[in-house]
Amino acid sequence: MQARAMLRKPAPVLLCTDLQQEYLAPGRHHSMADTAQVLATCKKILDQWRSRLWPVVHLKRVARAAWFNPASTLTDWVPECRPRPGEMSFEHPLPSAYSSPRFVEYQANLGITGCVVIGFSLEEAVLATVIDGFHRGHDLKIIGEAIACAPLDGCELTQYRRVLLDLIGNFAGIEPLDRAIASTAHPA
Repeated sequence: MQARAMLRKPAPVLLCTDLQQEYLAPGRHHSMADTAQVLATCKKILDQWRSRLWPVVHLKRVARAAWFNPASTLTDWVPECRPRPGEMSFEHPLPSAYSSPRFVEYQANLGITGCVVIGFSLEEAVLATVIDGFHRGHDLKIIGEAIACAPLDGCELTQYRRVLLDLIGNFAGIEPLDRAIASTAHPA
C-alpha cells in the first residue's frame, strides 16, 4: 500500500452559526422561518459530529445594536444545541464570524482543514462568514437543510432561500444533508 493512501485527512470542523434564542423569538427583527425542521437537522448533524469526536465550534452574535441586546436571555444558546465542555465558542459583533479576532486566529491555526456550516441567519451571518472565509482561502461548505433564514417581505421563502444558496454557492460548497451524514457515519 502506498504511503499516500495511508494518510488520514483531518476531520472537518463543524461551525454552528448563531444558534441563539434571539432567532426563535416570534416578532423579533431577526426571527427565522422554518426553525423546527432546521433545528432538528442541526441537532442530527451535531450528534453525528460529537459521536465521531470531531471538532465543533459555536459562533454567537453579540451585536451592540438596539435590536440585539447582549444582556438579554435572547442571546442564550438554543438548549438542544448549546456548547458542551471541550467545544470552542466565539462571539462576533458583526455578521461575519471573522469579526471575532479569536475566531480568525483559530481558523488561521487550522491549516488545511475544511469547515461545515450549519445554523441560523443565512441572509446575514452565514453569507458574511462564507464570503469572508472565501477571501481568506478557507474551505467552507454549508448544509442547506441545516440553515435557517429570516423571511423577506414580498418574497416567497423558498425562492428567497434558493437565491441565497445560489449566491453562497459562488463562495462555498453546498453539501446535501444525506452526503454530510454519510461522511460522518464511516471511518475517514
